[in-house]
Amino acid sequence: MGSWQRLLLFHGVSLRGGARACAPLCGRQMLVCWRQLSGAESETLKQRRTQIMSRGLPKQKPIEGVKQVIVVASGKGGVGKSTTAVNLALALGANDSSKAVGLLDVDVYGPSVPKMMNLKGNPELSESNLMRPLLNYGVACMSMGFLVEETAPVVWRGLMVMSAIEKLLRQVDWGQLDYLVVDMPPGTGDVQLSVSQNIPISGAVIVSTPQDIALMDAHKGAEMFRKVHVPVLGLVQNMSVFQCPKCRHKTHIFGADGAKRLARTLDLDVLGDVPLHLNIREASDTGQPIVFSQPESDELYLQNIEHTVSGLGQS
Repeated sequence: MGSWQRLLLFHGVSLRGGARACAPLCGRQMLVCWRQLSGAESETLKQRRTQIMSRGLPKQKPIEGVKQVIVVASGKGGVGKSTTAVNLALALGANDSSKAVGLLDVDVYGPSVPKMMNLKGNPELSESNLMRPLLNYGVACMSMGFLVEETAPVVWRGLMVMSAIEKLLRQVDWGQLDYLVVDMPPGTGDVQLSVSQNIPISGAVIVSTPQDIALMDAHKGAEMFRKVHVPVLGLVQNMSVFQCPKCRHKTHIFGADGAKRLARTLDLDVLGDVPLHLNIREASDTGQPIVFSQPESDELYLQNIEHTVSGLGQS
């Protein structure tokens, strides 16, 4: 039955003999027709659902040459996720110079890695037509920001974004990496699911400020990873406290210990407690991350994260 015929049925009209003649349906006839129509559509939906479920989740395929994948994520944007990802990648390399580390930025709409890692230019292609990562501070980097102009917005719909993610995952020549740190976009949408379901992930680090609004989304982010069977390594509480550089008075601008309370609720560890400090912001904006530019700084906060991630390779 065509959709235009259904529309007429809904208005109590039945077509008889094609479009030339039509007669009103009584209530009982309408009910019978509606039940027949609903039953047929319900059965079709059941069959379709069975077909989809029989396919299961996409089969995970490791990224060639990569031993461990660590994703750094957040439910809310603007909480310091990219800063954490960049400094974690540098800390892993600094902790053991024998380890090869890569950094993949899959935030298609707002890539931050090029600026934070002080990198510009387009990736070269290998003989096998794979993109070669750009290198700085000993870390191999790939980002959508290398493929578009710095000020050009990426105005894409979902299918184009997913195609770009697929290329970033499968068409990059990483060589041999011990760790690949993935800077995820905020939220719990298509990109997060695609990455989580298509490659094996060793663990996820969730970043949040202590603010209730950010914590609500951080909670959702942690639960999402659990649903797709990705281990959540713990939480990083960013912008936890501001200390006045003159009087040394401490102010909890975004609230106190919110991420620590959430960690207890989720039975997770707090991997870092990061102050709101000028040095961290300046280091990121100038493309000289604080782990590289000020390794002895009091603001270094990644020891617990780095130790947790390093332990993955020994488990």
